Amino acid sequence: MEKILELKNVSKSFGKVSVFRNIDLELYRGEILALVGENGAGKSTMMNLLGGVYPCGQYEGDIFVKGNVCRFRDANDSKTAGIEMIHQEISLHTELTVAENVLLGNWKESRGLIHWKNTYEEAEKYLKKVKLDVEPKTMAYNLSTSQQQLLSIAKALATNPQIVLFDEPTSALTETDADNLIGIIKDLSKNGISCIYISHKLEEVFALADRIAVLRDGNLISTYAKEKVNVDRIIEDMVGRKLEEMYPKRKLPIGEEALRVEGITIPHPYVKNKNLVEDVSFSVSKGEILGFSGLVGSGRSETMNAIFGSLKKSAGVVRLEGNPVQIRSAKEAIGMGIGMVTEDRKKTGIIAPMNLRENMTIASLDMVSSGAFINKKKEKSISGEFYEKLSVKANGIEDNIMNLSGGNQQKIVLSKWLMKDIKVLILDEPTRGVDVGAKVEIYNIITELAEKGIAVIMVSSELPELLGMCDRIIVLSRGRVTGNIGRDDFSQECIMRAATGVETWGI
Repeated sequence: MEKILELKNVSKSFGKVSVFRNIDLELYRGEILALVGENGAGKSTMMNLLGGVYPCGQYEGDIFVKGNVCRFRDANDSKTAGIEMIHQEISLHTELTVAENVLLGNWKESRGLIHWKNTYEEAEKYLKKVKLDVEPKTMAYNLSTSQQQLLSIAKALATNPQIVLFDEPTSALTETDADNLIGIIKDLSKNGISCIYISHKLEEVFALADRIAVLRDGNLISTYAKEKVNVDRIIEDMVGRKLEEMYPKRKLPIGEEALRVEGITIPHPYVKNKNLVEDVSFSVSKGEILGFSGLVGSGRSETMNAIFGSLKKSAGVVRLEGNPVQIRSAKEAIGMGIGMVTEDRKKTGIIAPMNLRENMTIASLDMVSSGAFINKKKEKSISGEFYEKLSVKANGIEDNIMNLSGGNQQKIVLSKWLMKDIKVLILDEPTRGVDVGAKVEIYNIITELAEKGIAVIMVSSELPELLGMCDRIIVLSRGRVTGNIGRDDFSQECIMRAATGVETWGI
């Protein structure tokens, strides 16, 4: 096989923090190489290095493309060498059309003017390659997230790359769209394009890759041909220990009822006489982990946000420890002892300009304040305690939260509620975008919260996670409760039948 890319003794640091050390890696023509590891292992940094985001001089070692040493000064040099990168965060000019995005900088011209007919025809070729069935004249902002991801790939293919780097490309896609993308990447491989694929979803990795390379703590731990390794071995290499049990579920005593929701109805914000959620009722007790399952659009997140006061409901009663309460804002919910880890960590979970200390104490300012002023000494002491307890990987509590991996950011978000004396904690997709090692740590934190008698509501799109962690699972379908399933009756089949509305279970 022809070696198209090679890293020799490559190291990268940010100040005194080493991201990866002395990495040797090869990629062959038409190969799909998966790069896996815990968040913070150095995967995305390596992709940015290959993509020219970190230019020569900011790393040690050599990069070879087709046997020639490369000294990328910027992303354009990387593109010239035949490398394209599909970022986790979709980056498009949404104010331009689909065709303009695909051929940006390479529009078809005639006598100094853009030849639009030829431009649209050329763009259409690349749209077909990624199976994106939209008109080239469509404005990019009118595309769904999945369509925008496919447009990003079409844009990359328009430069005729030899190597395409994919950094968590399915993180914002539905299962169907993710399967479609995997098929497209396989087609690229068949056409001789080499791919490096980063994903924390190991089922995707095994469906796609020819070889799997594992990074841990900045070191290349192992590289396997896919057919010669299994998931357990990969996970053990990623976390550096045997995972005897992925889900640390323990049988805990269930206490008195903590929260009861009766008949919550949430109107559609744009469609008259239509509800997003209709007549949803359930309860959760102290020490119980109550799961919420359902397909996209089932109303899970909307229900949680209505309880937390961040989304308006048109009907329904919320009872806290048996007493009806009026919750009109998140501030009121927090004051009553209800906490929430939101679905979108970056938008509503963390405050980007702030450091770890400030993010950890933002919901507990009354604990670290003296009058109108924050007691810095007390704030540092409390945040430092939880920083150590949660084994956060960072330079310290003064580090900016955006410098952390997704899993460590999620630990900081959870620490906000560990500090408070809360009665109910709502977790909306608590392990989304988090690697397998960090997931286990977060599951342990959730179990500890339940042991303290806190009622935990856990919304998740990952059925194995719910089946492994929960005492009971509520299923929603099209805004209504279609299942209330006890642990003794857990199965993926009964949950999916309720989620698709085929039948109800336990109600």
